[in-house]
Amino acid sequence: MQTTDYKITELFCVIDDFCKHFEAENGGKLLLGDDTTKRRRRKASLSDSESMTILLYFHFGTFRNFKHYYLFFIKGTFKTYFPDAVSYNRFVELESRVFFPLMFFLNLRAFGRCTGITFVDSTMIPVCHNLRRYANKVFKGVATNGKGTMGWCHGFKLHLACNDRGEIIAFVLTGANVSDKDTKVFKVLAKRLYGKMFADKGYISQKLFDFLFEDGIQLVTGLRVNMKNKLMTFYDRMMLRKRYIIETINDLLKNTAQIVHSRHRSVTNFIMNLVSALGAYCFFENKPEALQGYCIEDTKQLALF
Repeated sequence: MQTTDYKITELFCVIDDFCKHFEAENGGKLLLGDDTTKRRRRKASLSDSESMTILLYFHFGTFRNFKHYYLFFIKGTFKTYFPDAVSYNRFVELESRVFFPLMFFLNLRAFGRCTGITFVDSTMIPVCHNLRRYANKVFKGVATNGKGTMGWCHGFKLHLACNDRGEIIAFVLTGANVSDKDTKVFKVLAKRLYGKMFADKGYISQKLFDFLFEDGIQLVTGLRVNMKNKLMTFYDRMMLRKRYIIETINDLLKNTAQIVHSRHRSVTNFIMNLVSALGAYCFFENKPEALQGYCIEDTKQLALF
């Protein structure tokens, strides 16, 4: 239990420091538009840093159900850490209040920075079983049908970009029917990228290559079986073999951080679950990364190409 105490305390300290700076810079600056009516800003029982800590710590893989986690862990075992914790139903209603501070926290403190080596990939996020897609009312008109490597999916698609240290740089959430090669996705995903971008064969597109090349990004992909062979540098071949980094991140997000489940009762809860899972991953200790240097076996295998 001492290890758990240390982790949640360390996580809270990092988030609380950010929230203090965020409130000092943006406190009182509300976007009211044409409405000049004075509104009360009642202080909540739980602070923003406490709510964000609760949301992120759930995705460390200890619990499989958020309700059980909140009732028996936050309001039970860790009651002394969160003495002003509200009821479970009230917390679900209030969690959307920390969406904007949480997004700023991810971009300014949690996410990594581009190192000139970027890996991109996408993964499907189903919101229900395919047989129930026509009866699903929560995501009606929002979720779409799409086909990936694992078959058909009713839900969304998460596009990720990470560096060679296994740190998430940016993400884009689209419908499941959006192509990986859509340039609109990369208008957002590649804003802070430079250097070389490594992807699988599903990203082969001359239009996408030209679009990224104009921004100083070189797209490197493998070759399909029916494509003509072309020369590729030894370095590019080696880095294509390191694509396991982004694939491992997708696996951790799905199996440990639990971004995929069919228990969402609103689109807002789905978004908060996804964003907090991405934030929790940034504090994982077992991030995959590309090892420096090349082993002799890799050199021999690449010499055969």
